[in-house]
Amino acid sequence: MAEESAMDRFCGSEFWNSSLSWWTEDPDLTPCFEQTALVWTPCAFFWLFMLFDFWYLKASLDKNIPWSKISIAKLLFTIGLLVITILDLIMAFVKKGGDSELPRYSLDVWGPIIKIATFLLVLLFIPLNRKFGVQTSGCQFMFWFLFVILSIPRCRTEARAHQQRNEILDSNQEEIPDYSWEEYQFVSFFIFYAFACVMLFLNCFSDAMPRQTKYKRGPNEIPELSASFLSRITYRWFDSMALKGYRNPLEEDDLWDLRPQDSCKEVMPTFAYYWNKNVRKNYKQAAQTSEPKAQFANGKVSFENPQGNGRKKGMASIMPPIYKSFGGIFLFGSFFKLIADVLTFAQPQVLSLIIGYVEAFETTPQPEWKGILYSVLLFVLASIQTFILAQYFHRMFIVGLRIRTALINCIYRKALRISNAARKESTVGEIVNLMAVDAQRFMDLTTYLNMLWSAPLQIGLALYFLWQELGPSVLAGLAVMIIMIPLNGFIASRIKTYQIQQMTYKDKRVKLMNEVLSGIKVLKLYAWEPSFEKQVLDIRDKEIATLRSTAYLNASTSFLWSCAPFLVSLVTFATYVLIDENNVLDAKKTFVSLSLFNILRFPLTMLPMLITNLVQTQVSVKRINKFLNSEELDPNNVQHDKSRPHPIIIENGHFSWGDEDETTLKNISMEVPKNNLVAIVGTVGSGKSSVVQAILGEMEKISGSVNTVGRLAYVPQQAWIQNATVRDNILFGKAYDRKRYNRVIDACALRTDIEILSAGDLTEIGEKGINLSGGQKQRISLARAVYNDADLYLLDDPLSAVDAHVGKHIFEEVIGPKGMLKNKTRVLVTHGITFLPQVDNIYVMKAGQVSENGTYAQLLKNKGAFADFLIQHLQDGEEEEEDLNQIKRQLSENAEPELLAPIEKAIKLARTESLSDSISVTSADSLMGRGSLRRRARRQESYDSAASAASLKRKQEVEGKLIETEKSQTGGVEFAVYKHYIKSVGIFLSVATLVLNFAFQAFQIGSNIWLTQWSNDKEVETNTAKRDMYLGVYGAFGFAQGIVCLIMNLGIDLGALRAAKILHMLLLSNMLRVPMWFYDTTPVGRIMSRFSKDVDTLDQKLVEVVNDGLWCAFEVLATIVVISISTPIFLAVIVPIGFIYYFAQRFYVATSRQLMRLESVSRSPIYSHFGETVTGVSTIRAYTVEDRFIEESDNKVDKNQVCKYPSLIANRWLAIRLEMVGNLIILFASLFAVLGGQSNPGLVGLSVSYALQVTQTLNWLVRMSSDIETNIVSVERIKEYGETKQEAAWELEEDKKKPKNWPADGRVEFSNFQVRYREGLDLVLRGVSFNISGGEKVGIVGRTGAGKSSLTLALFRIIESAGGKIIIDGEDIAQLGLHMLRSRLTIIPQDPVLFSGSLRANLDPFDVKTDEEIWKALELSHLKAFAKGLTSGLNHEISEGGDNLSVGQRQLVCLARALLRKTKVLVLDEATAAVDLETDDLIQKTIRSEFKDCTVLTIAHRLNTIMDSDKVIVLDKGQITEFASPTELLDNPKSAFYSMAKDANLV
Repeated sequence: MAEESAMDRFCGSEFWNSSLSWWTEDPDLTPCFEQTALVWTPCAFFWLFMLFDFWYLKASLDKNIPWSKISIAKLLFTIGLLVITILDLIMAFVKKGGDSELPRYSLDVWGPIIKIATFLLVLLFIPLNRKFGVQTSGCQFMFWFLFVILSIPRCRTEARAHQQRNEILDSNQEEIPDYSWEEYQFVSFFIFYAFACVMLFLNCFSDAMPRQTKYKRGPNEIPELSASFLSRITYRWFDSMALKGYRNPLEEDDLWDLRPQDSCKEVMPTFAYYWNKNVRKNYKQAAQTSEPKAQFANGKVSFENPQGNGRKKGMASIMPPIYKSFGGIFLFGSFFKLIADVLTFAQPQVLSLIIGYVEAFETTPQPEWKGILYSVLLFVLASIQTFILAQYFHRMFIVGLRIRTALINCIYRKALRISNAARKESTVGEIVNLMAVDAQRFMDLTTYLNMLWSAPLQIGLALYFLWQELGPSVLAGLAVMIIMIPLNGFIASRIKTYQIQQMTYKDKRVKLMNEVLSGIKVLKLYAWEPSFEKQVLDIRDKEIATLRSTAYLNASTSFLWSCAPFLVSLVTFATYVLIDENNVLDAKKTFVSLSLFNILRFPLTMLPMLITNLVQTQVSVKRINKFLNSEELDPNNVQHDKSRPHPIIIENGHFSWGDEDETTLKNISMEVPKNNLVAIVGTVGSGKSSVVQAILGEMEKISGSVNTVGRLAYVPQQAWIQNATVRDNILFGKAYDRKRYNRVIDACALRTDIEILSAGDLTEIGEKGINLSGGQKQRISLARAVYNDADLYLLDDPLSAVDAHVGKHIFEEVIGPKGMLKNKTRVLVTHGITFLPQVDNIYVMKAGQVSENGTYAQLLKNKGAFADFLIQHLQDGEEEEEDLNQIKRQLSENAEPELLAPIEKAIKLARTESLSDSISVTSADSLMGRGSLRRRARRQESYDSAASAASLKRKQEVEGKLIETEKSQTGGVEFAVYKHYIKSVGIFLSVATLVLNFAFQAFQIGSNIWLTQWSNDKEVETNTAKRDMYLGVYGAFGFAQGIVCLIMNLGIDLGALRAAKILHMLLLSNMLRVPMWFYDTTPVGRIMSRFSKDVDTLDQKLVEVVNDGLWCAFEVLATIVVISISTPIFLAVIVPIGFIYYFAQRFYVATSRQLMRLESVSRSPIYSHFGETVTGVSTIRAYTVEDRFIEESDNKVDKNQVCKYPSLIANRWLAIRLEMVGNLIILFASLFAVLGGQSNPGLVGLSVSYALQVTQTLNWLVRMSSDIETNIVSVERIKEYGETKQEAAWELEEDKKKPKNWPADGRVEFSNFQVRYREGLDLVLRGVSFNISGGEKVGIVGRTGAGKSSLTLALFRIIESAGGKIIIDGEDIAQLGLHMLRSRLTIIPQDPVLFSGSLRANLDPFDVKTDEEIWKALELSHLKAFAKGLTSGLNHEISEGGDNLSVGQRQLVCLARALLRKTKVLVLDEATAAVDLETDDLIQKTIRSEFKDCTVLTIAHRLNTIMDSDKVIVLDKGQITEFASPTELLDNPKSAFYSMAKDANLV
């Protein structure tokens, strides 16, 4: 007998006997091995991984699980096991050693002790897990699983021994041995084993729900939280969702709640904590403060301002906080990846054993059980790898999700605090892109990131094993790989430059599209679409050109990569056979090397992908860092010192808009005593609004001080309205108090407006308040401030867009000394002078300085700027009779005699003109001349008292929804969509791609079968010529593969680009041609996402996915073909396996597709809410409701995660199921090869090495097929918008016959004209008929909603007639092309819309006018001085939305546009709302002189603007009630016009 080992002595018997265990037909293990190695392995595992269990206890968010049947059973059975083991120990002392003849060995003592210790630990975890709310433990499950599996050999041994003992006992021998110890062991072991099996079974389930949870766990909680370990690793808990999604398309209510660990509430505090630490490190601070770990105590997370403290050391980067916050899970995931990588390399080793087994089949056959063992081993390795990889990817996705959450929220919080100067640097679109594109990048990257270490590791291991097969010739192959790397690096860097270029073009295009869509109404009115379409397409062409260059580069990379593995194997094999005559390729060497080369292929392919991905993410990191490090508003711009005497004080303030050199406001000093009303007046551009911004702290303070005490409310000049209901806009986060709310609505004269709206105050308002008039927006904005009940009110010209009468009402009811705000401190910027006598103090602004201040009386005495301002006003004839008397009274008391004369004259003039218009308050009954305004506002007439209240409410809910909810399509993507895409790519290219893919696989299989032939050919050993022939043909096959691959990739890339170009053109041209109502019901953000995200998918994503998908499909086909050639019986298995595969795939695709759709629908609200926030940021800051908005944003992100998380899990769910199918293919391919008596080792090697690849490919195939479906949705969405109903043609052939100067006279005739805004709505104009002769000036009056604007929109055919016609100069306008019509009419629209670009492009986008004409127009519109003062003159860049001009200047630019066009018909739409009276006067004068021989239609706000017109049209409820000259109407006391005048005390 051989030397005794330590283990032999420990057991008292042999530990390992290879002739018993290996070299035999009937293998068995020694009892010593069974009782030591096989028991201690699971125990060691448990002691090692117990650390994870402790970590889970610490990390658990829950506590206190009640006792349940399972936990009690676990406890009892563990105690049972302990008892049995202790009994074993006692029996060992009783039966063995000492007096008994059986010696006692160490094993008898130490064996039970080790088990006892382990079971005690298991026992300890039962109460611990209960206490800390851990419902399942993976470590324990694995322990019991290993324990049960590894005890199986001992079962067999014990059973056999028992049988032998019984035979001896039955054989009637004289001396029957004493078997009591063996019998005891037999009984005790089987009871023990039964208990262990029960424990394994119990560990398959999870414990009851914890009683205490940190977050409330609803009925809809995600099953994962309480799923058992087994269910978690197989993702069984997801089955219910997969099934539900397969039966019916999933809806949002079917989704589970978010896991608390992934919600903003858990993710943000940690991230903020590390971010702040990092900021402090980067910005040296005077005082070091220690910050407690951030907690979500009050729901607030504060991010420190990188600019705020001390000297700058460098940019604070988001990377360190990301590592620190999410590194833990990431590392845990990486650990899994490491195990999986190592397992990958075990497979080729087993493969070589299988080939060895088949080779020996002819000569010295090995026992069959070895072949089966190898096959099963291969299957087990593959399966372990499957489970481990699933966990790895799962962890990575979670990290990705959390990083995205953290970044989105971080960016959102920053956007609320960024300074105006920093905001100017990037447009709203670009900031939203940070969130949409850059934060998303991180998510895509996390999965790949581990390749940074994993790829080199895999390459190293592969080379090591290859060296063992082929020796130094591997180095030749390695050299080829190394040469490839710089080549690829070069290409990658080129791709990067193109990528950056393409990003800039994309940003430009998206920004331009955003403006086009926001200003679409103006484009249509001016017929300017072609100019902008051309601009967009120009940018798009550049973008496509860069993409095309990228495509060439991409094709060359993929050519290199498809050649690489082949070249490597070719070079290696060639070197191997050529160095030495004795080197012969046999099947084993060939196929083990080939499968190692296959493994090598993955890391080598991934590295370049990873590098480009890293590069893109690097760009994103830079962009995000730049944004997060940009200037923030200095909180010290405004102090809040309570000891100061007045609520608002400014002392010698100098302020700028963040440009260091330009000071906008100089030495401003101002104080507003408590409860006073202070007015700020001055001409356009004198800095009135800037003063308000300075008080808010929105301007950079250069010197001086600002102090405010109390809560602020702010009404901006341009109302900021959220996409919510009217009521939500007014409440603005405050609780609803009905009485107060009604008072506010009456005071702000909103009652009538709310009655007109389809669902009252629950009507949803579109983006940017699209379905409200300017006046309504402003009154809602004011109502929001009044309802807010603050201490200080900053009102920036809130009365500019409302009619004089309403203005007066609002002043009396709200702002003035008797209004709702009488006990508040108010600052009012105003253009009107009527109210000035009633204010406590007036500041007059001139050129950014306070030129004088004082009460009304004092200022008149001064004879300064204010007096000039006043005279100017009176000449405008703006005021009503009583006001004039009052002004006259005040003047005669206060003014100097020499001032009186010009003022008296001005008043006289004003008397003759003054007749005020009471449009929007003249309710239906006032036309009968009833009662005063306030009584009328209170009379709420119920339009349909007959309709029961309930039906009304239902109707309201339906009608109130203006914005149609975005449809997420359900069910499969229709074939039509694919057809559409294939057509766009081109039929020829599509077919060619398929053929080339086929050819590629054919060459690949060819080369592999050729290798088989070569490795099986025994002649090669002696015949060198034959060897060279084999080598040459093998090389040729490879070269053919490369060429085919190159052509294939190029074809597909260029085809996809062609499709992207065609589809984008289709989308763009159609979006410019859809009727206006489409924009009223579709938010701009939704259309924008088609132009940004979906077009981007077409440009880049879709082509990759289609390419990979085809490749996978052909690869799987090839595998099946190869395996079936070598083992035809395999075809029998392929059918059932195919079925399993098909079902998994159907289930998955149905569920996953719907989840993806839900996810993308829930994603847009994040961005649109963000866009809204960025626009209204000054209002949000003024009301200090940042926290509420942050919370809203967080909720939207969480809602998006709710959809995102299941879709990631669906991927894992599928992967596990499919890879198990793949593993079965491996199992059967190898089993049949072993059992089928296959004697050709080459073929066996080939079929098994193909099978080893198939798991990944199968998985990818489904992933790709569903990715294709997901991404083809972009085509579907673009197709859907590309096929929306269009408006009439822009140009018609008949147009060319019309005279160039049509309309020559400007006669306009409406005959029985009817119109509605869109299908299914009521008529807005009901049978309107009137005639206007050429050159007549006509005023149109009527209350809000009477159809004034509809009249003008119909004239331009923005809304098409529903009956009757409009005739201009004898031509029925319905017969004309839209551009023919619109370019021959001119309008000065209500909202002045400007586009970013030069001033010149804003006046004349088609570039047809000369410079002189443009300067002339600027001169007439009083902008010449302004334009001359600009450094670049006509080329002055106007920013997005014209933000760098004041509202008044924008209005003048619109006037200049009208003057440039100078057509026979001019429409003026409430054009004078936002202009101060001086400018208004200029506009009126210009129009009178320049358009004196044109037909002018004016929609009037103030009656004086139409008093000198030839005719007046009075509209009410869509019908003309009066049409005559003003004098004629005033002579008739019964006319509605007369009653309006009477209301204004004019008659």
